[in-house]
Amino acid sequence: MRLLNKVAKSAVFLFLTTGALFGAEYDVDRSHSSVGFKVKHMMVSNVNGVFKEFSGAIDYDQKTKKLKSINGEVIAKSVDTGIEKRDEHLRNEDFFDATKFPKMNLKSIEIKGDKIVAELTIKNITKKVNFEYEFGGEVTDPWGNNRIGLELEGKINRKDFGLTYNKTLETGGLLVGDEVKIHIELEAIEK
Repeated sequence: MRLLNKVAKSAVFLFLTTGALFGAEYDVDRSHSSVGFKVKHMMVSNVNGVFKEFSGAIDYDQKTKKLKSINGEVIAKSVDTGIEKRDEHLRNEDFFDATKFPKMNLKSIEIKGDKIVAELTIKNITKKVNFEYEFGGEVTDPWGNNRIGLELEGKINRKDFGLTYNKTLETGGLLVGDEVKIHIELEAIEK
């Protein structure tokens, strides 16, 4: 009986300490995070937008203070640029085709220093995208939850993801720029 007790205690100890060795999982806190983009409009100004519905998980090693992985999902129909008519256009077949392709995904495949290489999937097209990231730190909130924060910036050519709609202006420029800047700010709570 004593042997079984020792084995059980050892198993519990290993289970509890193994999590610390491999990092901790964090869920993105949507109320303190944002997923946004910026794209040129008529070659003279920028249109900014966000996605209101998203989720994500971060694996962060508290002991080594290193980000191990980040995964996220965005609901395409939640796009919001502040102009409903434009948002409806972005949701239709000319851009995100949100009915046919309701989700976009991001999955890190390599993290080195302040650089992340991730697979980004839009309209079922997956491409590698480079992001720079800044770790905002970690804190215990007033309710005893461990939180971390980070910020990612990257850019894509929207045509690489099948977002090809455009119009030529009389001056020779384009209605919508090809380069899209992505800006993601995340606060996440340890599970």
